[in-house]
Amino acid sequence: MSMWYHLFISHAWRYGDDYDRLCHLLNNASGFRWLNWSAPEDKPAIPPWMTVPNDVVLREIANKIGMADCVLVIAGMYATYSDWIQAEMDLAHSMGKPLVGIKPWGSERMPRAVYERTIEDVGWNTDSIVEAIRRRCSPR
Repeated sequence: MSMWYHLFISHAWRYGDDYDRLCHLLNNASGFRWLNWSAPEDKPAIPPWMTVPNDVVLREIANKIGMADCVLVIAGMYATYSDWIQAEMDLAHSMGKPLVGIKPWGSERMPRAVYERTIEDVGWNTDSIVEAIRRRCSPR
């Protein structure tokens, strides 16, 4: 029986291409099965037509992170300035979820706000990402 990894990918909607590329890599990784608990722009935690306080959005994101075995952080320099990415990392940390940092394609640097909180950081490479998930996350 094949095991599944339940993942939450923390990312900035403004840089959704990175998120889409990462999902594509994971979907096409040989022998790797995963369930996506993220909140991408096309499937947000709260429908865009609803106006709700930030604490309600945060609670919905917390529910999604709570279902994940591991949180992946696409760690572009924008992560430093995104309150939501910071909040997602705080939630993951408070829940004891491993944080794996992924440097975006072509990026050499990772924000201090990310690498100080992650358990492991990897480059933009399918094998590196999948192996970090296997090392740091417990599948179901």
